[in-house]
Amino acid sequence: MGSDADVKPGTLLVAAPTLYDENFRRTVVFVIHHHEEGTLGVVLNRPSEIPVADVLPKWGEFSSEPRSLFVGGPVDQRTAICLATLRTGVDPESTEGIVGVDGPVGLIDLDGDPGELAARTRGLRFFAGYAGWGKQQLESEIDRGDWHVIPALPEDVIAASATDLWGRVLRRQGPPLAFLATHPGDVQLN
Repeated sequence: MGSDADVKPGTLLVAAPTLYDENFRRTVVFVIHHHEEGTLGVVLNRPSEIPVADVLPKWGEFSSEPRSLFVGGPVDQRTAICLATLRTGVDPESTEGIVGVDGPVGLIDLDGDPGELAARTRGLRFFAGYAGWGKQQLESEIDRGDWHVIPALPEDVIAASATDLWGRVLRRQGPPLAFLATHPGDVQLN
């Protein structure tokens, strides 16, 4: 399951099957920032029907499939965030317009040149809003069993929306977490 001590930029928060909050039910959250004052991340598996080009016209053609905006979370959905998986050899620390998060995953400056920045990536994902937790809030939710803390793979950030990312991430953990991927969601339907 993990603990708050396991949370760091680049980890995933995978919702437990018993987390019924509609904002987070069966979600996979990629952690961007985590420190004593709180945690910020984006939900990776909530695509919207809004094309990226409708909101960020100069970036639309560079978006990974599907080229739609993803709902990053319930907080400040008028804020756009772009995560990228970087090409081999691209160092975010020495590349203007990219802020490293963890390994080959970085945040893209949306005021930068789309063509130049996109050429340095394997994929781009755009989010409206984010998920946020205040001081010790996430720790309490993890202790309650709402979240499983799992290492992320760069491919998780740009996974196709048709992929059952929640199930895929759980299955690759092996038993006992892998068994949760078969949870029916509503045990009354079982």
